Amino acid sequence: MQESPGFIRVSHVLMYDTFYAALLKIGFTPEKASVCSEVFTTNSLEGVYTHGVNRFTRFIDYIQRGFIDIHAEATRKHAAGCIEQWDGLLGPGIINAIKCTDQALVIAQQHGIGCVALANTNHWMRGGYYGWRAVEKGFVLISWTNTNANMPAWGAVDSKVGNNPLVIAVPYQPQPIVLDTAMSQYSYGSLDLYKLKNEKLPTPGGYDQEGNLTDDAHAILETRRVLPIGFWKGAGMSLLFDVLATILSAGLSTAEITKNPVEHSLSQIFIAFDLKKLSNFSTINQSIAQIIADFHQSTPIENGKKVRYPGERIESTKQENLKLGIPVSEKVWNEILNLSL
Repeated sequence: MQESPGFIRVSHVLMYDTFYAALLKIGFTPEKASVCSEVFTTNSLEGVYTHGVNRFTRFIDYIQRGFIDIHAEATRKHAAGCIEQWDGLLGPGIINAIKCTDQALVIAQQHGIGCVALANTNHWMRGGYYGWRAVEKGFVLISWTNTNANMPAWGAVDSKVGNNPLVIAVPYQPQPIVLDTAMSQYSYGSLDLYKLKNEKLPTPGGYDQEGNLTDDAHAILETRRVLPIGFWKGAGMSLLFDVLATILSAGLSTAEITKNPVEHSLSQIFIAFDLKKLSNFSTINQSIAQIIADFHQSTPIENGKKVRYPGERIESTKQENLKLGIPVSEKVWNEILNLSL
């Protein structure tokens, strides 16, 4: 991440300790405070600042306002073969998502495929975190969440669908393939970051007050008219992700979530595949290597640039931030420090 005015660098150790102190102060047990602090820090360390350090104060605010129950934990309410339905009981989204990811892996070990459908949970922060958790244990993970209505359907002005983030994670050496993407061209967290840095978006990401496509994050945040990925295709995918998350989990839909005072009581899906159960397990990494080798032969638009697959950039970002510290807005960091005192 390029340095911007008003940004400082904070070591990952100090960031973790500060998160941990703030969470203990608000009533988390040491164990849960440690888990949440690790996730917020890892997300920031690996360059997903929008769902790491930049999201922390909102997480605390939702707890203080009673939307997140820090003592609640997801529980299983129904099981049928390789699919289970769980109730998040409005607990911390991070804790619930880790528990349900791990349970999907357990089911997949038994059946080859495992699905956990989670209702009544809270924001999971960075969905890709759970994809990385699965691939590090050798599993494929497909996961998504619904959201409140924050994106117009194609051809509409008002928001009726969510930007429902999707994660697809595949084990691969030397670097797993992990796609973590919202159904909008830019997530709202990314728009907030570009606004904070006072920078234009690389490509148009939504509409301004006059209905024109724009690369101005501030203008898009004012209208709340974000652009679906692939135009009508992204809007259609978003609708189906909401339908499936709702019916599989027996949870709330985007329309119902939008009636809440803030975005909470979400529905999420975690589907794991145990590759070891497949007849071609021994040759899977070789097959992927051939695909990636061909992919890397792509001719880049800009000379000297490398075409990377999803997740490939994570390690270099992590190493840079370990060495230099994690970039964070000084204003945001001061707000977090005040929460920990």
